[in-house]
Amino acid sequence: MPVGSNTLGWLAAACAPGITDRIRRELADAGGPGLDWPSRIAIALDRLADGAPGRLVRGNRQPDLARALEQGAADPRIAPTLDWLADANHHLLSLDDPRYPCLLREIDDAPVLLYVAGRLDLLQRPALAMVGSRNPSALGAQTAEGFARGFSGAGLTVVSGLALGIDAAAHRGALDGAGSTIAVVGTGLDIVYPARNRDLAHQIARSGALVSEFPLGMSARADHFPRRNRILSGLALGCLVVEANLRSGSLITARLASEQGREVFAIPGSIHSPVARGCHLLIRQGAKLTESTADVIEELGWGQSAPAVQAASAAACRRLPGRVGDRPPEATPLEADPQALLAVITHDPVSADTLCTVLGWTPQRVNAALVELELGGRIAPAGHGLFQRLAEPGFEFANDG
Repeated sequence: MPVGSNTLGWLAAACAPGITDRIRRELADAGGPGLDWPSRIAIALDRLADGAPGRLVRGNRQPDLARALEQGAADPRIAPTLDWLADANHHLLSLDDPRYPCLLREIDDAPVLLYVAGRLDLLQRPALAMVGSRNPSALGAQTAEGFARGFSGAGLTVVSGLALGIDAAAHRGALDGAGSTIAVVGTGLDIVYPARNRDLAHQIARSGALVSEFPLGMSARADHFPRRNRILSGLALGCLVVEANLRSGSLITARLASEQGREVFAIPGSIHSPVARGCHLLIRQGAKLTESTADVIEELGWGQSAPAVQAASAAACRRLPGRVGDRPPEATPLEADPQALLAVITHDPVSADTLCTVLGWTPQRVNAALVELELGGRIAPAGHGLFQRLAEPGFEFANDG
């Protein structure tokens, strides 16, 4: 991005000792779009001198601001940041910048500065936050990817946090569609955390956008992620939780979204699954129970897209299989066909022993069929010796009309 005096001024304010975010917000309020940095400082100092409400510092300490900014301008971190900003794909947005995301500006504690790598246009487009467990079930990850693909295809930008699990699945699904994705991270944008998502982060920087309020060189810290979550929810019209246990950070994001006046959605799961309990809690607290992308799109009132999404997806939708025990007539005890076993496996986790009982097969026959189905991508282990069915190829998680 082009680097002007305002950029240099904001970098100095970011590095200045003793300058808090509250003071930086006052600096943003002291000017307006296009106002040069020296004029902004002069206005701020005038406000200090006349004791205007909300002044930056109390008492006779007006020179402190100018001195702190001079020290900030000499900070050694500024030079590498300017080198980073020399890339046309890298940006620094201040709270008073007209390119700053409009929805995010509305929240009470909007970050004064945003570092962005990628497409600035995505920050102004309608978006949906998607969050969930870092250790999801195979079906949960598949569900997140499928939903994100549907939202992206409908023109919604998917916002998530680049974490392992549901976040990464949501980003991957969104990159397949027109709306792309935004990753809000808890480090400086020159650091990828977790490292296993390095390739995904580079892909998002090329086709979507990486966003952080933290300066370059800032590593991951535990307290960064709750702060990151307010940006994640603040950028979006609503927040969808796919899988979450009762202590998941995703519930923090959902709470922040609700406090910010955003819609909250949650996908229900099995009563036996720990990663479904957080979603069930949210639903009891008023989150919208969500079974399809159209449920979210209609609730958000996103243009006239919902009927189109339903029509486009109806041909690919398939009714979910029945419960274990709804044994089809053709599945006789002597059949060892994996398709017969697949017919009685649902999306709720089930043990091999239960399948033996339902089908009347020997453990050897059941295990052989399970291996074949797993290799074919039709089922996946769910932990603790359990298995669950994956969604059918082409299933788009939309209503069937």
